[in-house]
Amino acid sequence: MPTIDFSEVAGHLMHLGIAYLLALPLALDREKEKRSAGLRTFPLVAIGVCAFMLTGLSFFEGEEARARLAHGLLTGMGFIGGGAILRRGDRVAGTATAASLWNTGGIGMAVAMDRYEIAVVLALVSFLTLRYISRIKREVPEKRTES
Repeated sequence: MPTIDFSEVAGHLMHLGIAYLLALPLALDREKEKRSAGLRTFPLVAIGVCAFMLTGLSFFEGEEARARLAHGLLTGMGFIGGGAILRRGDRVAGTATAASLWNTGGIGMAVAMDRYEIAVVLALVSFLTLRYISRIKREVPEKRTES
């Protein structure tokens, strides 16, 4: 019968909790803006990537194997984010949501790798960009190009 290392369980729960909490401001912003992904999606992305990375780190040894794991997760996040991008007439919508979903995966990955400084900066910069750059963007006159 396998034994349970409760200190390892506590460490994993701490990682997942931090990833979840760092994703919440992004989730709240997207929810407030009534975007397609919000309060449920962003925290799930962060803890999902964090969990897959933590699991992989316990199974895979060596830098190459871990790099492949990270590559696969980031590719998958790009695929998920791509689903948020829609074309509406001559406009494309959802690129900020797609990019922020990808960044949220990065937050989960950074937390799993104990790179909290990267996770915090990524969460902060993503939140500030979504919250304040969108206000500035609304003030910039829209430029139309002929195709």
